[in-house]
Amino acid sequence: MLGNLIRPDIAELIRARNFNELREFLLELPVPDLAEVLADCAPEDRAVLFRLLPRELAAETFEYLPFEAQEELLKSLGDEQVARVLDDMRPDDRTAFLEELPGQVTARLLNLLSPTERAIARSLLGYPEDSIGRLMTPDYVAVREGWTMDQVLAHVRRYGHDSETMNVLYVVDEHGKLIDDVRIREVLLADADKRVADLMDRELVALKANDDQEAAVAAFRRYDRTALPVVDSAGVLVGIVTVDDVLDIAEEEATEDIQKLGGTEALEDPYLAVGLTTLVRKRASWLVILFLGEMLTATAMAFFEAEIARAVVLALFVPLIISSGGNSGSQAATLVIRALALGEVTLRDWWQIVRREVLAGLALGTILGTIGFLRIAVWSAFSNVYGPHWMMIGLTVGLTLLGVVLWGTLVGSMFPLLLERLGADPATSSAPFVATLVDVTGLVIYFSVASVLLRGTLL
Repeated sequence: MLGNLIRPDIAELIRARNFNELREFLLELPVPDLAEVLADCAPEDRAVLFRLLPRELAAETFEYLPFEAQEELLKSLGDEQVARVLDDMRPDDRTAFLEELPGQVTARLLNLLSPTERAIARSLLGYPEDSIGRLMTPDYVAVREGWTMDQVLAHVRRYGHDSETMNVLYVVDEHGKLIDDVRIREVLLADADKRVADLMDRELVALKANDDQEAAVAAFRRYDRTALPVVDSAGVLVGIVTVDDVLDIAEEEATEDIQKLGGTEALEDPYLAVGLTTLVRKRASWLVILFLGEMLTATAMAFFEAEIARAVVLALFVPLIISSGGNSGSQAATLVIRALALGEVTLRDWWQIVRREVLAGLALGTILGTIGFLRIAVWSAFSNVYGPHWMMIGLTVGLTLLGVVLWGTLVGSMFPLLLERLGADPATSSAPFVATLVDVTGLVIYFSVASVLLRGTLL
């Protein structure tokens, strides 16, 4: 948002070559708003505006641009300016940008970097995709446990300018192994002759470079930190991960889970940036699977064709029965999938989940079953639509709803746990998929109950 600033007609100022006014306007904007202005411009205007920015501001603004705008902008800049932008970018943001590009383009851009930055970029890109190593930055301040506060502050003044965050200092030994971390606040408040070892509590929390990025999200959520150190297999400090990068990953993971819960494959790009062909392909596969699953509903109804022919009234409640079971299953699946994602439950909690869902299913089924029975009873008091055996029909519907809702909650809660046990993504057990599965079995439950309770009357 541009706040109270009045946005000029940028295209008109560019045509009039009024670059002084443009530069003054751009320099007044916070970096996120500046990136928004550039992203909204035409590609040719964006390149003009970008060239007006000071070197450091240009690199910082570039980090906030959408990937498509970044890619277009680099194409319009000369190699020398591209090299300056990439050199000045934070290593973690540069890694995130480079890993999205085709291999040949990444290789060309790496060659434009300075030798030092090229070595850093290659090192970070060398970690597995979606690993914590791809998120980290090597820009941090490390100190020794035998240093005094005066020595620490002198070291910070000399080397802290390039550090991504100064909230925490990391204590390492002579081999670079991480020992502990201390907050800069404690350093500033301590006596000048006090040593780093006196501030250490030995309660170290560190991430492993090769671990999955979801582990970083869980660690930040659990320990409420703004930055966490990253170590290699030998315990050597190789970088830090800051909360801004983890928030991006958390948003991506949540978006992916929500899209899967909706019964579609996850989209790698923003909705409007995804091509129509890709959008159709990612949605069609799940729709075909769900359609084939729903065809089993017709098979189940054909199996009970004789019962339906003798008691047509039973067909009136088919949508009610299958939707109630599907809805209860979707509810349970959504709750358990989200609980798994947040680490609130694990596979070891399966029995506790079963007990809770059985009780919840019985309660919810009783509520819906009672409402279903009362609906039939009230209608029968004013009409003869259900005939003389309305009470048995009401009991059939009520007991079926109890069974279907109970079955739906069990299937919805257990299916994500089964996928987790098999090493698959629990979010794949989307609400539509669970609903389809419960629809078919709900019909079997319905007509089985009807064949027992209505035998000798309607059947």
